[in-house]
Amino acid sequence: NPHIWPIVVFAIETGMRRGEILGITWEYVDFDARTVHLPITKNGSSRDVPLSSKATQILKGQNERQLPCPFPVTDNAFRLAWDRLRSRADLGDLRFHDLRHEAISRFFEMGLSMPEVALISGHKDPRMLFRYTHIKPESVLAKLN
Repeated sequence: NPHIWPIVVFAIETGMRRGEILGITWEYVDFDARTVHLPITKNGSSRDVPLSSKATQILKGQNERQLPCPFPVTDNAFRLAWDRLRSRADLGDLRFHDLRHEAISRFFEMGLSMPEVALISGHKDPRMLFRYTHIKPESVLAKLN
């Protein structure tokens, strides 16, 4: 499925959930502001997610293909493709949601503050945000030096 890899990279770049990514429509993508609006999220609040240059490139690439929506894959089709990808790559215990953990950890490693990461991820409770954070000691050491 040609849409799976762009979805994986987009997830790491944005920290968005699978359902949020698959639910994006072109009307909510603002290429000028480099944001995507999520009108419905897990916590019931809408949010605007800022897009990195790589995330923006992915959406522009999908847009150039004149697709009806950025990621025209059903939830079930994605789940099956993800399982095949995991199996072929011998990543048996990797869940798609783990990409959200990776993204949030990377945001902190970039030096973003807790409010900035919460804006991107949609977390309202700092304790929940910390559950998603897996900062590498090497990153902290680099800052100490």
